Amino acid sequence: MTLCHRAAVVFALCCIAAFPAGAEQSRTFGAYEVHYIVVPTTFLKADIAARYDITRSRNRALVNVSVLDANDAPITADLSGRSENLLGQSQVLEFKEIREGPAIYYLALLRHGDEEFHRVAIDVTLPDGSSGEIRFQQQMFFEE
Repeated sequence: MTLCHRAAVVFALCCIAAFPAGAEQSRTFGAYEVHYIVVPTTFLKADIAARYDITRSRNRALVNVSVLDANDAPITADLSGRSENLLGQSQVLEFKEIREGPAIYYLALLRHGDEEFHRVAIDVTLPDGSSGEIRFQQQMFFEE
C-alpha cells in the first residue's frame, strides 16, 4: 500500500478504533483499483466528525471509497450507490468527495438498524469512461 493510498484511508482507519466488521476490501477494474470500507460513525472522534459535517449516531455508518490508478496514485471518479436491507427498504448513497493533500476519497452515510443486513451496490465511473459495480452485503450493528 502506497503512502498516497494510506492517506486516502487514514480518515477511516486512523481516526476510528478497530472494528472487525469493517475490514477494507478492494476490486480491480482494468488498470484501476477501488478500495472500500464501511465503519460506524460513532467511532469517529468528535472533532473529525465536525470537520467533515458528519453526524455521529449509532444507527449511521460511513461508506468510504478511494480509487487508485495503475501507479497507485489517487484519482477522481464518479460514484453513485444504493443500499437495501433484507426487508427491501432502500436508500440512495450520496457520495461526497474529500481531498486531503494528495489523497482523494468519497464518503456516504448509510442509515441502519441494529444487527441489520444491508446489500450495498456502488457504481463507479472511471476517468477513461469505463465503469464497474461493487456489490457486497454487510451486517450492521449499533455501536456506543
